[in-house]
Amino acid sequence: MNSQPLLLATPSGDTLKLRPEGPWIAAHVSTLEALAGSVGADVGRSRAVTLDMSGVSALDTLGAWILEKLSRKAAASGEQAAVVGVADHFTGLMDEVRQVNRHTPAPAAAANPVLSRLGELGKATFSAREDIAIFLQMLGALFVSVWGVLRRPRSLRLTSLVYQLNRIGVQAIPIVALITFLIGAIIAQQGFFHFRRFGAESYTVDMVGILVLRELGVLVVAIMVAGRSGSAYTAELGSMKMREEIDALSTMGLDPVEVLILPRVAALVIALPILAFIGSIAALYGGGLVAQFYGDMGPAIYIARLHEAISVTHFEVGILKAPFMALVIGIVACSEGLRVKGSAESLGRQTTTSVVKSIFLVIVLDGLFAIFFASIGM
Repeated sequence: MNSQPLLLATPSGDTLKLRPEGPWIAAHVSTLEALAGSVGADVGRSRAVTLDMSGVSALDTLGAWILEKLSRKAAASGEQAAVVGVADHFTGLMDEVRQVNRHTPAPAAAANPVLSRLGELGKATFSAREDIAIFLQMLGALFVSVWGVLRRPRSLRLTSLVYQLNRIGVQAIPIVALITFLIGAIIAQQGFFHFRRFGAESYTVDMVGILVLRELGVLVVAIMVAGRSGSAYTAELGSMKMREEIDALSTMGLDPVEVLILPRVAALVIALPILAFIGSIAALYGGGLVAQFYGDMGPAIYIARLHEAISVTHFEVGILKAPFMALVIGIVACSEGLRVKGSAESLGRQTTTSVVKSIFLVIVLDGLFAIFFASIGM
């Protein structure tokens, strides 16, 4: 009796006779796979394969499956495959293995496109409801924290607030001024280019002043802050959530909203109006440079025309939007950070979601404010 498995391959004309011997069990898995691989090419070249199992002394599921794969490989090549000499006490196991993976799963029925769209709409509705609930929950938690700070002013973390103001306010001034300067210059250049056809170049100043102060100044700055600071908030809180630092704060009896979220949102609410003002001034300055070099309009004429075209109302309309946009950006960024799970993939996904939602809500909020101010005559 062989103590090691063997596989004898004997060609006989167009027929290949395979005779496994010894124990074909899992203890010799490496040897069994090597034996099966060594005769694979011969099985593919033969017209008929006979598998004689009379020499097998021990057999388990692994060995039976390797022998069955040899038989199926011969049958898949269009050859005749016969299994003979199976001992009575191995017959049941071979029959069971022979039935494995024999049935091709039925193809999935084509889904009704109308029902699929309705299902997607339902999922989106439930997801939107969950997002609204989380947003309102975070808003309520912020108001509770603000009320606590008003009752106990010393509980305000002033150091954290100043640090966040420096990060999202002072450090953002150069890029905000540069981008808004370019936007103001581009709007002025396009205005002069198109209004020149009608001899109405002076109206370019009106367009630049009203657009920048009422809409584009605060909107562009809010979008930049959402991409720059909102994503940073989500990544920071998400990383803390993954390292269980937020749970540790709760364990120590500290409110994570008061410690982590309130200083960040408060800094946004303070910094965004200031950045919007700086951005608007930079955009008007960019428009003035284009008016001088492209439209042959001197600074004195540009400023006089600007003084006639705009009023304090235009500035108020734009600057009043800034705190509300900042509040939306802060709530979305912080709530998405707290929804991060324990993986880097989740952190990246929630950071992306935070930026997309913030920009979308900022634009929607700007549209709602435009309708509101138009209805009250501002």
